[in-house]
Amino acid sequence: MATCCTSLPLGLLVLSLLCVATADVRVWGIRAYGLYGDPWGPPDPYVKVYCGHAFGGMTDFRRDNANPSWSAQFSFPSGRPGDVLRLEVWDKDLMNDDHLGTCITTVQRGSLSLSCSIGNGRLELRYEL
Repeated sequence: MATCCTSLPLGLLVLSLLCVATADVRVWGIRAYGLYGDPWGPPDPYVKVYCGHAFGGMTDFRRDNANPSWSAQFSFPSGRPGDVLRLEVWDKDLMNDDHLGTCITTVQRGSLSLSCSIGNGRLELRYEL
């Protein structure tokens, strides 16, 4: 019985450290301004979202829109401070999609806003850990 009681605090400590080590990284409020597409028209942009080594998914594309916004939210349950958060902006085409730019930041605790240069335009987003 004494072994059980002395192991319990150690077990709680280990469990609490595991909970602190990883948390949910949530990304939302993605919008872009001034994106350039092909020479014959505005882009059909979409965004791919990564955190650490995990691919979180991608937004829908917005047809003929140089200033799109997306309502999509992305969640990374095993995110940690120091992970790399990467958002790639693409222009959807019939054959091969064009890469317009990438926004990269290091994940920090809290709720943060981020603004990145993407070619001649900008990408804005919010994330929290």
